[in-house]
Amino acid sequence: MTAPAQLPDPTRAGLSRALAPDVARGLMLLLIALAHAPGFVSDRAPTTANTVTELFRSLLAENQARSMFIVLFGYAMGQLLYRQEARDALPADTRRLLRRRGFVLVGVGLAHYALLVPVDIVATYGFALLFLATMVTSHDKVLLRTAAATLPFGVALIGWTYQRAVATELSGGQPGMTPYMSPDYASHVLSGLPGWLPETVLSVVVVVPGMLFGIWAARRRYLDEPRAHAVLLRRAAATLLLVALVTRLPEALVVAGFWAPASAATGWALAILHTLGGCAGGVGLAALVGALVARRAPDGVPAAPASSPAGSPIPTGLLTTALAALGRRSLTFYLAQSLVWLVLFYPFTLGLADTVSFAGAAAVAVGVWVLSVVAAGAMERSGRAGPAELLVRRLAHGRRTSVRPG
Repeated sequence: MTAPAQLPDPTRAGLSRALAPDVARGLMLLLIALAHAPGFVSDRAPTTANTVTELFRSLLAENQARSMFIVLFGYAMGQLLYRQEARDALPADTRRLLRRRGFVLVGVGLAHYALLVPVDIVATYGFALLFLATMVTSHDKVLLRTAAATLPFGVALIGWTYQRAVATELSGGQPGMTPYMSPDYASHVLSGLPGWLPETVLSVVVVVPGMLFGIWAARRRYLDEPRAHAVLLRRAAATLLLVALVTRLPEALVVAGFWAPASAATGWALAILHTLGGCAGGVGLAALVGALVARRAPDGVPAAPASSPAGSPIPTGLLTTALAALGRRSLTFYLAQSLVWLVLFYPFTLGLADTVSFAGAAAVAVGVWVLSVVAAGAMERSGRAGPAELLVRRLAHGRRTSVRPG
């Protein structure tokens, strides 16, 4: 019997595993599940349950889960960079490491897109790393200026895509993924491949602003040391979440059927506002998690179970520990969610796309997330890494890095 794969030691180079980013990633997976699962069903009947679900999904998850995901990915890249610096790795080695991670993520994303469901952002992250590996070590001003310069293009692309989907639904067209579901698995695998590369490369502009902002935030260790930045995190959370609420509520009311825009131009403006608000909300939610974690645990507490040699148990309760465990395995459970949607909703599996309601799919999403929290907590206690994280680490870190002499 083989021994379980051991988690990477978060305390190498004197740096402990930060709790807040992991908890944020754990909560992020709930929003991702709510954003994705209802898109695989066709029942949008104007029942009370469906209407309420449409409202809250548009307000909380649509175009906001993605933004949170992107910022936290950038933050993780920032953490990787300063861990490399703490190990005295040469800049050239760090750039090579980022590119290797980029290639691995492109491969994982392609497999996810083709073999599971064609709703992927992992490969987009991979291409972003390939394109930006040199720039991510640039001066703060370069990061922020590039983020600001690319933000309008990213918002325009997402807003355009979202408004097209909303217009289709409002005009009585078939919404979501159901029109694109293939009748058999072979067709499912092959059907999306011709458009995968251009679609993925084009979407890099969507992730660049949040990714670079996340790297900038990681350099200041906002989530690594939330107590030191508690006041800023609280103010950022309150301000950005209020902005998100105000800018996203009109479009959420449109999607839920409470009112209709007077013109197409108004509809496009609301979609852009909804997307911009999602950018603010994604950062605001991450800041909120940091502010809450700051009240529960000291900075730099290793996110490890009591039996782990990495450190003492987290004095924050079982739920926080389980959420952090889920966040440490966010890629694994992101892929696992897609496997569940494939099994439940596609015609060649259980085929429930026409059976489960919109509200029912949201309930399934919450249930899948709860089971993920439980499973991740069990994996943490047994010292098992997420298979996807382990694969990425082994493929990307396969070669020994050089260190500066002296």
